[in-house]
Order: sequence, then C-alpha cells, then structure tokens
Amino acid sequence: MARLTYLGHAAFQLEAGGRKILVDPWLSNPKSPVKPEEVEGVDLIVITHSHFDHLGDVGKIAAKNPGAKVLAVYEVADLAAEEIAKETGASKDELFNTGRVIGANIGGPVVLQDLGLKVAFTPATHSSVGVAAGAVIITGEGRVYHAGDTGVTMDMRLVGEIYKPHVALLPIGGHFTMDPVEAAKAVELIRPLVAIPMHYGTFPVLYGDPEEFKKRVEEKCLPTQVRILKPGESYEFDFSKA
Repeated sequence: MARLTYLGHAAFQLEAGGRKILVDPWLSNPKSPVKPEEVEGVDLIVITHSHFDHLGDVGKIAAKNPGAKVLAVYEVADLAAEEIAKETGASKDELFNTGRVIGANIGGPVVLQDLGLKVAFTPATHSSVGVAAGAVIITGEGRVYHAGDTGVTMDMRLVGEIYKPHVALLPIGGHFTMDPVEAAKAVELIRPLVAIPMHYGTFPVLYGDPEEFKKRVEEKCLPTQVRILKPGESYEFDFSKA
C-alpha cells in the first residue's frame, strides 16, 4: 500500500515500494505540518521547476538526508546542487558525479534502478530557469502525476494516454496556474482515477476553491474521484492490479 501525504502548497510526500519521495519540497510554506529539518528517511526529491515555492528547502532537506537523490530538469538540478553545496560543503561536480543530483529533461522516464522507480518529466506551461515540467512518478503501487505549476494544455491528453496516471495532483489556485475551471478540463484530458487539488490558499492571490474544482469535475461525469486533502492528511492507494 502506497501513501501520499499533502504537505501544503505543492509539496507532497509519497511512500511507495519502501521508498520515501518528496516532490517540490517547500516545507517552509505556512501550511506545512512539518519543518524541513524534521523530515527523515528521504530517498528521492523531485523538483518540477526553479521557483522558490517548489525548489524550496532542498538544501536543508538533502543535508538532513545524506542518502537522498535529487532529480530535476538539468538547469533546475544545477540550482538544487548549489543549495545542497551551501548546506553540505560538497562541490557541485561531486554532487553530480556521485549521482546525488541527477539532471534530466522532458521525455521518456528516468530509470532509477537502485530505487525501483521511474520518473518521467512532462511539459508544463510556466516560467522557470530551465523549462518548467510536471513529473509522473512510476511505482509498483501506481503512477502519480504531479503537474507542477501549469496552465491547462493539450499535452495533458498525451500524459493521460501514454502514462495513464492513477493519481493526478493538479494546481487550482489561479493567477500563476490553472484555476478550478481549467483544472477540471485537465482532469477531462488526463482521466486519472483520482485527482487531488494543490497550489491554492497559501496566499490570498491563489483564489481557487477546491470544492468548486470537485463540483466542476463531478459535473463532467468523469471516472475520476476528487480527494481534497488538508495539509498533513494522506491518501492511501494500491493500483497494482488496476
């Protein structure tokens, strides 16, 4: 059984296959139930793009978790390596050469054989140093798509067709990302079994309402269940036989 825990804003912790994965680890966000220095046992940190609310506390968390690998699109990985170097004293070259930090790009999955995982970066329409991306995390218990920061895009249909994510984590806040209307359309394109809203309510400008998102998805009569998680709440799943 895998467990997905919402840590506020766009940060999630995924426990699957005996591994602990953090995505967009800004745990200094005002809604996070845990502090960066409190997170232990992390195996992998996935970062979708370079903005502070996603690159987050990667340096502090990596220093606390010396066995954790960091995976991102190359230019974002380079920024992450800078943050880790500040906290640990390791050089950027050392971090890349030892595989502690892994630079990738949008395309076919990155195979993390030692972790028993695959991660595919997908297109996102957003600004970033390097390209902004979403990420599909492929585990034995299921496939989780973290859309990152993005507007709705027809590329999401391809994400649905190719990777068939069981769970989609979608921004709904508006202003910088999709709002509930666009996010509901994204669900229609992706057609996951479960959709979980994120990136709303952290600041007043992120006006999207998760209940409105849920209502709009239900009005489309899609085969998707919307689960609204409060920070600190978890969703457990096992789609290995789905």
